[in-house]
Amino acid sequence: MQILLANPRGFCAGVDRAIDIVERAIALFGAPIYVRHEVVHNQYVVDRLRGIGAVFVEELDAVPDGATVIFSAHGVPRKVQDEAARRGLTVFDATCPLVTKVHMEVTRYAREAREVFLIGHDGHPEVEGTIGQFDTSHGGRIVLIQTVEDVERVQVVNPDHLAFVTQTTLSVDDTASIVEALRRRFPNLKAPVKEDICYATQNRQDAVKDLIGQVQALIVVGSRSSSNSNRLREMADKAGIPGYLVDGPQDLDRAWFDGVETVGVTAGASAPEVLVQGVLGQLRAWGATGSEEIQGREEHVIFALPRALRDVARQKGSLSSDAASG
Repeated sequence: MQILLANPRGFCAGVDRAIDIVERAIALFGAPIYVRHEVVHNQYVVDRLRGIGAVFVEELDAVPDGATVIFSAHGVPRKVQDEAARRGLTVFDATCPLVTKVHMEVTRYAREAREVFLIGHDGHPEVEGTIGQFDTSHGGRIVLIQTVEDVERVQVVNPDHLAFVTQTTLSVDDTASIVEALRRRFPNLKAPVKEDICYATQNRQDAVKDLIGQVQALIVVGSRSSSNSNRLREMADKAGIPGYLVDGPQDLDRAWFDGVETVGVTAGASAPEVLVQGVLGQLRAWGATGSEEIQGREEHVIFALPRALRDVARQKGSLSSDAASG
C-alpha cells in the first residue's frame, strides 16, 4: 500500500498563535492559567496544555478573581468580554484574527441595523461567539443559516438591507451553494469584501481535492470536535470512498485497508504533525511500503501575539524576534 500525504495539512497560523499564547502565559505567570473553552479543538493539544498548567473552563464563573484567563481561538460573545472586564480579570485573547475579522463585520452590520445571515453550524463556539458580538439595540438581527432549506424558509423585514457572513471553518463548496441560494432570493444581499472562510481551511480542502482521485481511502487526523477536520472527512463521502477521522494511530483499524492500494492522509488545522507521523508509523507497521508528499500551496502566514502579552514578555526578556514582529 502506498501513502499520499496532503499538503498543506495540520496546524494553521491561528492555531499556532493560540497555543503559543497559552504556553507563554504559563511560562510568564505560572500555573494555573485559565482558558475559556478548549483553546483549539484537538484532544492531544488540550491534554498537553492541561499537563503544563492550563485549566479549561466553559464559563468565567469557574475562574477565580484575580486570575489570568485566555479566550480560545474560536472567539467569545461580547458579554464574556464585558464580564471579564467587570471582574478585572487579566485577559489574553487568542481569538484567531480571521474570526476577529468576522466579528468586526457583524459589529458594523449591527450599527447599520441590517438583518445578517450567519452561515454556520448551530452550537459551534465560533458561531456562538459571532452571534454574541451582534448588538441588536440598533434594530437589526442576526439569523443562523445552516442549509439551503433554511434560506428558503427565512423571513426578512427589508430584503434590500441584508448582509451575510460565514463561520471560518466551513466547507467552501457547501458554503457556495448556500450563498448562491441567498443571492438568488435576495439579489441586493451585501457580502463580505473578502471571503470569511479562512485561507487554511480552503488550502486544506484544496489539498484533499488534489489527491482524493488517486486514493481508495482517506485518513483525516483530527478530533471529532474540529469543524474543519470533519469537513475534510466529508470530502471522502462526496468522492465515494471511505473516509476516517482519527485522533491518532490508536484509532486506526487494520481492516479499513484491506484491498486498498493507495491511502490518502491529511490533518485538520488543529492537529499536530506528531499525530500524523504516528499514523504513518502504524500504516508502515501494517505493510505500507512508501509515502509521497503531494505538492501543495505554501503557507507563510504568521499572526502576532496579543500586544499585552508581548509587552510582558519583552519586560521579562522572553520574546523572540519572530513572535515580536508577527
